[in-house]
Amino acid sequence: MTLEDRLNRIIDTAIEAGRIVGTAILVRKNGAPVFTRAAGMADREAQIPVELDTIFRFASVTKPLVAATALAMIEKGLFSLDSLISDHLNWFQPPNPDGTPAQVTIRHLLTHTSGMAYDPELERLPPDLAINCGLSNTDLDFDTNFSRFNKRGLAFEPGSQWAYSPSTDVLGALIAKVHGGTLEEAVSHYITAPLGMVDTHFHVTDMKRLATPYADGETAAIRMPDPWVGRDPDGWTLSFSPARLFNARAYQSGGAGMVGTAGDFMTFLECLRTGGAPVLGNEIVSAGMSNQIGLLPYDPGMRFGFFGAVVTDSALSGQPSSPGTVRWGGVYGNSWFVDPANGLSMVLMSNTALEGCTGAFPVDITNAIYA
Repeated sequence: MTLEDRLNRIIDTAIEAGRIVGTAILVRKNGAPVFTRAAGMADREAQIPVELDTIFRFASVTKPLVAATALAMIEKGLFSLDSLISDHLNWFQPPNPDGTPAQVTIRHLLTHTSGMAYDPELERLPPDLAINCGLSNTDLDFDTNFSRFNKRGLAFEPGSQWAYSPSTDVLGALIAKVHGGTLEEAVSHYITAPLGMVDTHFHVTDMKRLATPYADGETAAIRMPDPWVGRDPDGWTLSFSPARLFNARAYQSGGAGMVGTAGDFMTFLECLRTGGAPVLGNEIVSAGMSNQIGLLPYDPGMRFGFFGAVVTDSALSGQPSSPGTVRWGGVYGNSWFVDPANGLSMVLMSNTALEGCTGAFPVDITNAIYA
């Protein structure tokens, strides 16, 4: 069975079963397309099919783009990996668990070792203390929202643990402040505009191409209500609001707020795979795609860089990809990886949360690529 046959069978099965509503999947080998397909529905009820230029909500696919923006600004000398966040954002001065002032750096934000963590309780606090984590709707700006960590404090001392977190949102606030405009303007200036990623923004370039979001249901995906609370395989609850994308008052979430196409994001991945030109230098890209958390506990055989998780031992990780592969996803239904050793890049965009990100679908697709 060919690669195309394997992938088509998985895609067709998932769509027929209702686990995935619509998807666009791209696979490249040494820059050349080896699989390209749009399948299913961008809007099931309106019978609008997914096309290759369909625009998807990125969720955490936003994070590596914001990380790349920060790294580009570091290369310009605007700040450094070890710059203190409080030196640029005077409203962000959270304490450590013991009450001492925390020394949070750019490096901590990029690697999710800042002491912040995605905690469902953050959004359940009283209204004057609740912290929005980027997926649910809000009218709060950066400083009003994230300065609330000053009262709550951090979960651990920066650098002492790894915890997936709203760190990239705070990084986005710092980027916007130093750039002197919005986060969207900074990401466009340093990354997306030079790469020609014309549909990748914190706003929608063409509403007719925006995929409708769907959510896991008991037997098949349902049209996502607003709000919707999903539960990931580890039991975490995630609060979604599709309408947040259209709320101009909400802070631009560096961790979850962008939209774009599969083709746009493949352009970015290929930029990383080939060394970063024309937006980043080879040295800083190599660092970003390497282990940056040392021996801190994480998944077996996996570490974390600046762009996502890094495979260090294929057998221990249970991943078919080679050591040095960088991978991540987005809970609206997306997954991606770059495997430099094999010259492989893969983008999977779907409009189905959480199946397209944490379900069997991206696992099956990845295994089929390496079969």
